[in-house]
Amino acid sequence: MSTVPPGTPCWADLATPDLADARRFYPQLFGWTGRIAPEPEAGGYTVFQLDGRAVAGVGPPAIPEQVPIWSTYVATDDADLVAGRVERAGGQVVVPPFAVFDRGRMAVFADPCGAAFSVWQPMAMPGAEVLGVPGAMSWNELVTPDPDGAKVFYELVFGWHPDDQPMGSVTYTGWRLGAQIVAGMMPPLGDDFPDDSPAYWSVYFAVADADAAAARAAELGGTILVPPQDIPAGRYAALRDPQGALFNVIAPAGPG
Repeated sequence: MSTVPPGTPCWADLATPDLADARRFYPQLFGWTGRIAPEPEAGGYTVFQLDGRAVAGVGPPAIPEQVPIWSTYVATDDADLVAGRVERAGGQVVVPPFAVFDRGRMAVFADPCGAAFSVWQPMAMPGAEVLGVPGAMSWNELVTPDPDGAKVFYELVFGWHPDDQPMGSVTYTGWRLGAQIVAGMMPPLGDDFPDDSPAYWSVYFAVADADAAAARAAELGGTILVPPQDIPAGRYAALRDPQGALFNVIAPAGPG
């Protein structure tokens, strides 16, 4: 069983050519420990843990030329069913559903604008065992130049309904699943976001202090892409790790 309902982001992992450096950088940034999968076929895949509970993963890239990237996984109870929906909605099945040992089944897809995302059908591995606390994944967000097209696609695939809210000069969309907002969407914002990927899913990790986390990431060899700044959800920064993978940190706003 997943720790979250089907249709909700449940896991994130990093594909990178330098596993050793990822195992150095992220534990020093977030206080994680790492557990390397024992199977040789896993290629050194490592589950990062926070106080003994799984929070994220890192593994080698699927293809040698793949750029380092954090991937968002959405929980499902039927990966094959999602694959069919993706194709009918105009997306691409990048990696068809397959079993990951006894842990679960996964697949990799791309939406019509090319944003890659994955699904996780849990068996022995539920996904992230803790969410929303400092050092754990707290938010997942689609950045796309075609929000209207994405609204159609993700409703067909996951049953998500858009909840639009004005945010400065742009519209921010919350993805609603039943009563819950499970993820977000926004258009690219000028020079603040990389232009080497026209659409992409971005991962946010909660921290107690966004300024301190951004400074620490830079000390460890990362890059501050967007300096810490206040947004309605809290104070966030966009960062790159030493290999160039984009991720975000956010100190969530308090109540009221």
